[in-house]
Amino acid sequence: MTSAKSSPDICLLSAREMVRRIREKDLSARDVLSAHLSQIERVNPKVNAIVTLVADQAMERARQLDESLAAGRMPGPLHGLPIAHKDLQPTKGIRTTFGSRIFKDFVPTQDSLLVERIRNAGAVVVGKTNTPEFGAGSQTYNEVFGATPNPYDTTKTCGGSSGGAVVSLACRMLPIADGGDLGGSLRNPASFCNVVGLRSSPGRVPIWPAHTAWSSLSVEGPLARTVADVAYFLSAIAGPDSRSPISIDEPGIRFAAPLDRDFKGTPVAWWKDLGGVPVEPAVKEIVNVQRRVFESLGCIVEEAEPDFSGADDVFKVLRYWQRHAWALANGFRKEQRALLKETIRAELDLGEKLTASEIARAEMKRTELYHRVRQFMDRYEFFLLPTTQVPPFDVKQPYPTEIAGVKMDTYIDWMKSCYYISVVGNPAISVPCGFTREGLPVGIQIVGRHHDDWGVLQMGHAFEQALGLPSRLPGIATQ
Repeated sequence: MTSAKSSPDICLLSAREMVRRIREKDLSARDVLSAHLSQIERVNPKVNAIVTLVADQAMERARQLDESLAAGRMPGPLHGLPIAHKDLQPTKGIRTTFGSRIFKDFVPTQDSLLVERIRNAGAVVVGKTNTPEFGAGSQTYNEVFGATPNPYDTTKTCGGSSGGAVVSLACRMLPIADGGDLGGSLRNPASFCNVVGLRSSPGRVPIWPAHTAWSSLSVEGPLARTVADVAYFLSAIAGPDSRSPISIDEPGIRFAAPLDRDFKGTPVAWWKDLGGVPVEPAVKEIVNVQRRVFESLGCIVEEAEPDFSGADDVFKVLRYWQRHAWALANGFRKEQRALLKETIRAELDLGEKLTASEIARAEMKRTELYHRVRQFMDRYEFFLLPTTQVPPFDVKQPYPTEIAGVKMDTYIDWMKSCYYISVVGNPAISVPCGFTREGLPVGIQIVGRHHDDWGVLQMGHAFEQALGLPSRLPGIATQ
């Protein structure tokens, strides 16, 4: 497994640089994989991020890729990059538990569309990353594998639901990772763990299999340590597919282009209070100081925000409706339903009680909200706000029950800064912007116009470069 080039230095390279060096045969896929497997062996027992490992299968795949490149066959865009898929993604021949005791021994017979695309692009699957049960909630814990802590402070949570993915990135156990986002599951853990997460436009990365294929609330997308790597990863997984009726008819290759852009004179809206949504002072302080960075880019920054009236009700009704559809599709027996965590069972009960009138009103409110945001974004090209309302909290705490003195009614109320954006479907990215006095990461959220994923990536890249935040590896990854 080891080689002269299997050093920790390989794991510090960007994903783009890894691909370049493999293509130029300065590194082999086996070199890159060996380095990451060594890092996984050393660090993963401390963080419980990768919960299923298929090292032998991965090494055979890397060998085949090296032979293919030596024979002169054209490499894919992700050629030789190790990846572990979120444990909500069906992976053929690899255990997929969904973080649930119901599926603790389940081995799918087919890949999801996302896994299929990543494999076809040349990536090397090393296993699966941890997630809360069925991705419900932004605290990565389940009864099958336990909790995944924050690598910057293992007494804190890494967020979720793509928690195992972001911790693997932060600890240099993976160069790229996939995730999903309904109410913040790409953006929230990215903010908590000092990496980059993109909630792409619905349909940008088509989803299959899907019980509600027409739904635009949940998306899948890329995670990486830099905006450039996120964009490059997106280039390999975006693009239309007939299995998804809402897939966007635009090829992904455009996202591999250089992200440089002059933002002089670009109108940007700076958040105020999101209509009374509470945010912890530590987060406000770190995010608000970044306004000068956008001004240094030449942006015209004004305090303004859309009217998000009704967003909370819309999100919850549609979430409960989607949860009900999911339960119908799975056909859980009574004894299986008893194995689900309490918060999921509560949402199933609420979903079953929804009336046609409640769903209709939610859809009408969502339409009104979409047009208010559309008109607002006609005036401002980007909207900037905190990714999360709180810094990482205690890993043993299921969810925050209070923010800045305001009590939270449900286990998802603390995520409004993310799920308000989910409701309208605009692309949004979380980019690291600083650390609290306790050394915990904080991210800023950049929201773009409808379907303008490219612009969001360009702005995220410009901010990242202008901020010049020093690379701060979690100590646990280097000990």
